[in-house]
Amino acid sequence: MAKIARSPWLLHYDASSCNGCDIEVLDCLTPAYDLERFGIINTGDPFQADILLITGGVNSQSESVVKQIYGQMPDPKVVVAVGICACTGGVFKECYNIKGGVDTVIPVDVYVPGCAARPESIIDGVIKAVQILKERQDEFRKGKEEKDGRVK
Repeated sequence: MAKIARSPWLLHYDASSCNGCDIEVLDCLTPAYDLERFGIINTGDPFQADILLITGGVNSQSESVVKQIYGQMPDPKVVVAVGICACTGGVFKECYNIKGGVDTVIPVDVYVPGCAARPESIIDGVIKAVQILKERQDEFRKGKEEKDGRVK
């Protein structure tokens, strides 16, 4: 795993899932799987979150909330879509009230398919998100240094 300067903060949002994936996400935080052993901290504040983990397909009611949460997160940020509904809309894709997967409203960096996604897969997806976050933080710092004229 990439060494990161500080613990990444993860925000979980349920766009409109059946709660199957949500239960598996919660299982990742219990001692059985212990996602926090990788230094990841669960938060409820988008202003402090680095990783947005979304379950469920996006519908007309959750679309504005997803966009708002994403907009409130500081850059650099990473989005993880957990479960087949968050990835593509799943079995509900053809329903009148489902717009589709999360990528129909915000960019997604990591897809974790499954119905319901297994905790092992979710942890793999979050670890991949941490690596992407580390790369983006390095690029962000490098760009800021170049802008300030402090190229090393």
